[in-house]
Amino acid sequence: MSFSRLYRLLKPALLCGALAAPGLGGTMCASRDDWRCARSLHEFAAKDIDGNMVCLDKYRGYVCIVTNVASQGKTDVNYTQLVDLHARYAECGLRILAFPCNQFGRQEPGSNAEIKEFAAGYNVKFDMYSKICVNGDDAHPLWKWMKVQPKGRGILGNAIKWNFTKFLIDKNGCVVKRYGPMEEPLVIEKDLTCYL
Repeated sequence: MSFSRLYRLLKPALLCGALAAPGLGGTMCASRDDWRCARSLHEFAAKDIDGNMVCLDKYRGYVCIVTNVASQGKTDVNYTQLVDLHARYAECGLRILAFPCNQFGRQEPGSNAEIKEFAAGYNVKFDMYSKICVNGDDAHPLWKWMKVQPKGRGILGNAIKWNFTKFLIDKNGCVVKRYGPMEEPLVIEKDLTCYL
């Protein structure tokens, strides 16, 4: 077998860290093209609300709620209940990752600085990330990945239907449940306690 043929066969595994040294392949699957290779949330990176790149490996060992947020719509109940869950369970190992999104009714038109200021009005202490797309070709790789996981699939297709769709992620970085935008965050509490 020629070297070039062997390389073509092994390249996907190398890119996804399957054959890489521990710790070196962790974020390699997070790219726009290679997200399908990822095995957990920990293999992705995202820009925080201030524009700093954050490796999501920092959530290893924590239970996470990942949600897309907006400053209009069902905002009050969602922000209020997410803040409440975070206040009660952060010390037990809960982390919340909020991704602003303007794809639904243009409900999040502000800049990242405006979104951060808006969230401060709810006394948000959980992690806010930069505005992203959650559907389509421009969707963030993490969101593409979560939607195709066995327990991350949606009803009537995998597309995110509206803001405040929520994913529960276990300590290993795997999707364990998806909640629709009409489900309030406190609904997650009954499942949350099983994973903390």
